[in-house]
Amino acid sequence: MNNSIEYPASRRNNPLWSGLTLAVLATTSSIAHAGATFKIDDTKWVSVGAGLRSSFTANENAAPNGTDYSNNFNLDNIRLYLNGQIHKYIKVEFNTDCQTCGNGGEVRVLDAIGKFEFNPYVNLWVGRMLVPAERREMNGPFYSPIYNVFANGTPFEPADQNLTIKNDGTSAGSYGRDDGATFWGAAIDGRLQYAFGFFRGLRGGANNDDNILFAQRVAYNFWEVEKNPGYYTSGTYYGTGGDIFTVAASNIYQEQGVGTLANPGNFRGTSVDVLMEKVLPNKGVVTLNGEYKNYGVDGNTLPVPAGPGPAGSGSFGLFQGNAFDISAMYLFPEKVGYGKVQPYGRYVNNMAIYSPDNDVFEGGVNYIIDGHNARVSLSYQRYLAADLNGMTLGFQWQI
Repeated sequence: MNNSIEYPASRRNNPLWSGLTLAVLATTSSIAHAGATFKIDDTKWVSVGAGLRSSFTANENAAPNGTDYSNNFNLDNIRLYLNGQIHKYIKVEFNTDCQTCGNGGEVRVLDAIGKFEFNPYVNLWVGRMLVPAERREMNGPFYSPIYNVFANGTPFEPADQNLTIKNDGTSAGSYGRDDGATFWGAAIDGRLQYAFGFFRGLRGGANNDDNILFAQRVAYNFWEVEKNPGYYTSGTYYGTGGDIFTVAASNIYQEQGVGTLANPGNFRGTSVDVLMEKVLPNKGVVTLNGEYKNYGVDGNTLPVPAGPGPAGSGSFGLFQGNAFDISAMYLFPEKVGYGKVQPYGRYVNNMAIYSPDNDVFEGGVNYIIDGHNARVSLSYQRYLAADLNGMTLGFQWQI
């Protein structure tokens, strides 16, 4: 048996993902972290990697006294990646994260996926994984171009509402993940990309009939084909993916997926997202991201505040209304020191039915050292509805 160690450096067709067959790689590769691959034989391998995000935030009137700026140092993520291939068509993925870093930190299961990957058209993932949704969810924090993409973004999906998975009617997953199965693939030379998932969704509480949550995402690549592992996405390729123009639609539905046992409701969340990235003649890169959401609940006569209720309450609320998120950024072609400068602007507006609008303007600059693997971000937030200010200095590393 030939055992060896390899150290490649590409993206998610790096060691963490290099076990994808050549046929699948034709439609699912990209630009991200390196790492180490331990080759067992011609078909078997194991790879390891890690990712870290840490930030400093200061927000107006958020200090304990309620009037001064807060000064918080945060460990946002520490992830360990483990991937492997045990057969030409069978892979496994296991990732962890510090899911309660702000409360001391507990390392918990993030992804645990058994993969059957046969060809570009039909593949099956089973276990705990991302619920197919809008691009922001599929990017995750490490492959989004903006550090605060979740903290200051559009409303969360059901699987984002609780930090931990519980069976008491207050949880429908954790960190965008849920237990279930997803069929995914691509057609028309990889331009039409799709994912159809079936998940547990809300556990207990309002979901007295134990209904399944259904999730779908369909995207069409009009220019270059985006190359990512599985049905994942990226919010930017820093120009390495060529000219990108992709439009996608996603939908999540669960009967009795919101509310309480006494007042259950059916949840539907529909999203449309657009990514356009253009490499200019001077090698500068313009990136535009846009997202629109429409969330609705029916069958529940009582509005339930978004998020899980108190422990033991069996209450689970989701945003109802419309929201959008638009951002524009420009990556200068010249290096400044070790990296390139990427200023950006962003506007988010959440227009809830049962509460006032919540809109945020954000401006910032990214210092790109090694794509998504090494990046420093500085941003300013203006919370327009609350008439408050904030800032974030974020650091990101991956290997």
